Amino acid sequence: MEQLVINATKRETIGKKVKALRRESKLPGVIYGHKVDSVPVIMDQKEATTVLNKATSSSIVIVKLDGKDIATLIRERQRDYIRNSYLHVDFQAVSLTETIRTEVNIELTGVAPAVKDYSGILVEGLTSIHVEALPTDLPEKFIIDISVLKEIGDTILVKDIVVSDKVSILSPLEDMVVLVTAPEAEEEITPEAEGEEPEVIEKGKKEEEEED
Repeated sequence: MEQLVINATKRETIGKKVKALRRESKLPGVIYGHKVDSVPVIMDQKEATTVLNKATSSSIVIVKLDGKDIATLIRERQRDYIRNSYLHVDFQAVSLTETIRTEVNIELTGVAPAVKDYSGILVEGLTSIHVEALPTDLPEKFIIDISVLKEIGDTILVKDIVVSDKVSILSPLEDMVVLVTAPEAEEEITPEAEGEEPEVIEKGKKEEEEED
């Protein structure tokens, strides 16, 4: 597994002045957690983005700060989706010798025969599950093979996910991860229905307001 490392320095600039740092291609963040006082930090935007794009919610990211290597999990990433850039990152410092609770993402793979052969509809339930483990034992993601869904109505539940004996699942075991349902029947439109005008509730509401 590739080690994810980000170099950071302590940040003195806070509040609205942080915008000026972003214009200088710097990414602000904060580190808090195990034996670490909350400390604002700043990183190179390009370097940090490369690492953040690889990291999942359960990836250990080593933040190098003041000559120390701090093992962290990424707890929050604020993004500017228009510019496709990060605005701020929260890192939670963790102990590598103590178990933690976090979420691990789910990724579906394969083709479900029930979808391919019977035109079933794949319905996704969970996108992640809660687990507890040592940080070094956390899987980056759970890859779920949906090729086992052969008939309409087949499901994969949390209890069906195979995990290491070093990982404890905290999510309810009967929660649905993915399900194949029958295709919805097309609604028949009668001639009368085709000629009907739709009821415009909002228009009527505005008229009432104008009358008032």
